[in-house]
Amino acid sequence: MLTTATPSPASRAAGERAPSPAELQALNAALEQQLAARTAELQAAHREFQAFAHSVSHDLRAPLRTIDGFAKVLEEDYASHVDEEGKDALSRVRAAAQKMAGQIDDLLTLSRVSRAELVPESVDLSALARSIAAELTASAPARAVTFTIPAKLEARGDCAQLTLMLRNMLDNAWKFTSRHARARIELGVTEVAGAPAYFVRDDGAGFDMANATDLFAPFRRLHGVAEFPGTGIGLATVRRVI
Repeated sequence: MLTTATPSPASRAAGERAPSPAELQALNAALEQQLAARTAELQAAHREFQAFAHSVSHDLRAPLRTIDGFAKVLEEDYASHVDEEGKDALSRVRAAAQKMAGQIDDLLTLSRVSRAELVPESVDLSALARSIAAELTASAPARAVTFTIPAKLEARGDCAQLTLMLRNMLDNAWKFTSRHARARIELGVTEVAGAPAYFVRDDGAGFDMANATDLFAPFRRLHGVAEFPGTGIGLATVRRVI
C-alpha cells in the first residue's frame, strides 16, 4: 500500500529561497521611508500640541484673571448689596475660574516635559523625597503622616524631570491619604525582571484595579473633586516623564 506524505512546515521552510541582497535593500528602504513618514507625523502632532498649549496659555489666562478679579470685587466691595444666594454664586464663579487656571498651568507643565533636554546623571531620590516630604508636612502640620524613605536611594536620569515626577507622586499620595487619622507614605525599590523598579506606596483611598489604565490619562479622575481636589494632570505628567 502506497501513501503520500504531506511536506511539513519545516521542510517547506527549508526549501524557501532566501531574499537576495537587492530585495533586502529594497525592504530596508521601504521600512526607512515608513519610519520617516511616521516620524514626520509625530513631529507635526507635537508642533500642533505646542501651538495649542501656547494659545491656551496666552488666550485663556487673561479672561480668566478678569473673571476672577471682577467676581472678587463684587464679593468684597458689594457684599452688602448681594444676598446669600448671590454670594454663593460669586464664590462658585471664582472657584471655577481658579480651577481652570490650575488646569492650564498643569497642561503647560505637561507640554514642557516633552520639550526639555535630558541631562542624565546620578540622582539621589532619597534626598529629593525628604525635601518634598518636609514641604508637604509644613503645608499641613496638623496631619499625622509617617514617611518611610531609604537612607540613600539613587537612580540615573535627568534631575529636573525626576524631581517633577517624584513631586507629583508624593503630592498624589499626600492628597489621597488626607482622610486618614494616621497615614503612611513610602518610597522604595524592588526588582522586576532583574531590574530595579522604584515605587511610591501609600495607604490612602485606593482605586478599583479595573480602572488602573485610566490613572495616567489626562483629566481622568477615579475620585470626584468633592472627595479629593485636583485637575487630573499630575499622574499624566509622571507618565510623560517616565
